[in-house]
Amino acid sequence: MTLQELYEIAPYVAVAVLPVFAVRALVWGVRYLTADPMMRASLRQAVRVRRTWKRLAQMAGLSVTDKMPTALAALTTDTDKTPKPRVLTPALKVKPDRFGVVAQANCLPKVGLEEFQKAAPYLADAWRCARVSVLPDGPGQVVIRGVRVDPLLTPTDHVPTGEAPEDLATWFLGVDEYAQPVTVGLSNVPGVTVAGLPGYGKTSLINKFICDCAPAPEIQFAVADGKVSGAHEGDYADLMDRLFAFVGDDLEEANALFKRLVKLRRGRSTSIQEVLGVKNMWHVGPSENWPLTVLIIDEAHTYFRDYKGNDPATKKLAALASENARLVEDLVKKGRSVGILVILATQKSTGDAIPTFIRDVCPVGLSFAQKTAEASVAALGEDIRNWPDANPVNLQDPAYVGVASMTAQDRPGFTRIRTPYVDDAHAAKIANGTAHLAYDPQILLDHYAGAYLETGVDLDKGEEGRPEAA
Repeated sequence: MTLQELYEIAPYVAVAVLPVFAVRALVWGVRYLTADPMMRASLRQAVRVRRTWKRLAQMAGLSVTDKMPTALAALTTDTDKTPKPRVLTPALKVKPDRFGVVAQANCLPKVGLEEFQKAAPYLADAWRCARVSVLPDGPGQVVIRGVRVDPLLTPTDHVPTGEAPEDLATWFLGVDEYAQPVTVGLSNVPGVTVAGLPGYGKTSLINKFICDCAPAPEIQFAVADGKVSGAHEGDYADLMDRLFAFVGDDLEEANALFKRLVKLRRGRSTSIQEVLGVKNMWHVGPSENWPLTVLIIDEAHTYFRDYKGNDPATKKLAALASENARLVEDLVKKGRSVGILVILATQKSTGDAIPTFIRDVCPVGLSFAQKTAEASVAALGEDIRNWPDANPVNLQDPAYVGVASMTAQDRPGFTRIRTPYVDDAHAAKIANGTAHLAYDPQILLDHYAGAYLETGVDLDKGEEGRPEAA
């Protein structure tokens, strides 16, 4: 086709293409007008990123020169001239969200993941972002995440849906510093430790977990709260209806609860093979009749304190604290395969607050703000010294209430996360609406496993109804 012929058909091509651009502009305009202020800023940012990408890529060293002419260039170039080399830049697809943009780019020869990561600071400046990360996104692809607004400094609220989570073995914690969701897999996890200064988000994180899982009868909760004396006090008062057991700071009551759960652990260990047909509950997952049993020990140091003194009262407390540590150790070390999870929260997870023979068996650890480097090490391990930016001692500013550091299960090093806040009214509503789902796992075990082992009859297939909780 000659150049003259191209000029002749150009108006027809323009008429055909113009409606497409008009529709796209209309869709973008409607989306822009209906968006909130943060999303509007991200939409404008995405337009700017697309418009300036080719020039910015060359300036940031994210381009290559291709000296091999294309077939069209070879045909259209005079024989006495050499076709100009082409400058190639990675193709970029950009999507905005409330915090910034997510861009997908393809790699080129000599422009791969390493080059993108080196250019991340330049991209952050050019895109007016607080920070930019580059991660692999499959063979020959990278994903570039730019956040205009720091997610760690943006408090978020969470409204429970009232619906059971799709995956009972996944705990959604919040978003990281790039506004990407952070989850923890609970399958085969015996224990979780949560540390941090008072008022920085420990109990709020656990409350959210209870609220999200409350609609699932496959999960049952017991709480020992060392901050209060009665169930009507403290942070768990609104959730009482969904708990099958609760104790306050009384060491004898806590001891009785821990013994009760150790009895459950032993009964499950004895019957799991016959009832579930497996040696590990996680091979089949939790169920209504064999629920994941979560023991939450808040202000754990209350129950494990090393009491000193020779008077009878002190000796009694010391004996109870020692036995409490032994019982909880049993649950953490032996409860994983039978579906028992222990979550321990305390201000400083040093050995005097959570005995090391318990703490060091818990594979998942989080820490909100800490005052000392030693407290950070106790909560997250020695490796936190090698990641100063993620050290919880840097989270003492009030702006970081609700922000924690943790070891990410799917990435190296440590990750800072913003955990959302659940209003007390929402928590109470969820607890009231799911109160009928609270059952004592021991009653379930006695009813289903006991009858099965004694008669060989599976009650699930008979006419027996579900037992009432005591």
